Amino acid sequence: VGVGLYTIHDAARITRAAPREIRRWMFGYTFKTRGGELATSPPLWHSSIERDDAIGFRDLLELRIVKEFVAHGVHLSVVRAALANARALIGSDYPFTRHRFLTDGRRIFHEALKSSENPLTDVAARQLVFETIIRPSLYAGIEYSRDGKARRWYPMPRTKAVVLDPEVSFGAPTLNGYGIPVETVTSAVRALTTSSACLPPSSCR
Repeated sequence: VGVGLYTIHDAARITRAAPREIRRWMFGYTFKTRGGELATSPPLWHSSIERDDAIGFRDLLELRIVKEFVAHGVHLSVVRAALANARALIGSDYPFTRHRFLTDGRRIFHEALKSSENPLTDVAARQLVFETIIRPSLYAGIEYSRDGKARRWYPMPRTKAVVLDPEVSFGAPTLNGYGIPVETVTSAVRALTTSSACLPPSSCR
């Protein structure tokens, strides 16, 4: 409670990232170099959940940002460098979804990349990616606490009917104000729809 709990498949469905991507980003992976030697790629950051099959609420929100960077052509090594330097600038394990990162926008992103020694980093181009794609969309619906941490997320842009709140139902999508998991409602509707389609009952035999 207060941290949230999402399986890899839950996270994949919500962030639209592939489960394989999430496992690599969150838990690292081993690969063979061109010389045939084994090498390890570390996780982008360590999950707030001490398990290798689940992540927390703030991990989930941060993953959404990473997914969009990668989907729009930002090399993962650049994302890794931006994360590391943004952590140092902001003093947070989750810099991409801190309110300060949002409000300072291009300046913080620029500084995070400029301090990287990665040769793939093109500061001007990556600023444009952040400004035109990430900022308007992925921060919509995130509600922040006074200290700038993401506290809950309303995933439907035009309504607050559904909320992901780590204090409620372990962060699962619920009906706002009721705490009823959306999955429970959709299952009930599905059952009612199936029952209605089977009238008279003999039609479903």
